[in-house]
Amino acid sequence: MSSIFNTRRQFVKNTAAGLGLLTLPALLAARPETSLAKKKIVCVGGHPDDPESGCGGTLAKLANVGHDVTIIYLTTGEAGIDGKSHDEAARIRKQEAINACKILNAKPVFAGQIDGDTVVSNETLRHLQDLVAAEKPNLVFTHWPIDSHKDHQCASLLTIQTWVRSENKFPLYFFEVCAGEQTMGFRPTDFVDITDTQEQKRKSVYCHTSQDPPGIYACGHASMEDFRGRELGVKAAEGFVMMTGKGMGGFSV
Repeated sequence: MSSIFNTRRQFVKNTAAGLGLLTLPALLAARPETSLAKKKIVCVGGHPDDPESGCGGTLAKLANVGHDVTIIYLTTGEAGIDGKSHDEAARIRKQEAINACKILNAKPVFAGQIDGDTVVSNETLRHLQDLVAAEKPNLVFTHWPIDSHKDHQCASLLTIQTWVRSENKFPLYFFEVCAGEQTMGFRPTDFVDITDTQEQKRKSVYCHTSQDPPGIYACGHASMEDFRGRELGVKAAEGFVMMTGKGMGGFSV
């Protein structure tokens, strides 16, 4: 087993490589030697703190080796602070996301949907397509679509449809959050060793002071890092499911 990723589905990865798609394992295996070799990574999350808690260690790892990382937040967490108006909560949580992105060396982008009232429509799909296309990504992360939170589902479905419609095909990977309470039925195809970026991830999560960072970790994230690490044979890891299909032998996950 590699120290970076699990090879249980090497066939899928080999198929992707044969089609010219950059995979997560390949991306992590090499440091870009020139600016031209840099790749663009995009992560689409439902709210501020979702990308950080779900795959912050991996995003930090990719940024640290020289790749460009952008986080697209579907909402600005308007409904996420008790006693605060939507406008006030959005202002607070947007700044928290900006602070977290500084720690992860990522660029924040806000898609403008409303926390708790997200929509999957032709209009919102076109908007996300435009945001993603502007980044010209080589690889994209988003929520696992089987999630108890509607906003997470919307972020995932919009990203999947963006992936389906993209002329420049990019690998799509799903991350998990609060496993058991939110993400359900998740069986990783890939694991990333985040031992060296675990503390960087934690600092980014703790930027979201309005969201009770200790509670975020108590919601399964600490045990997720430990369990995925045990599966990989390292101290801490994050798990992902790679999307296959559309020129890769049918749709499946």
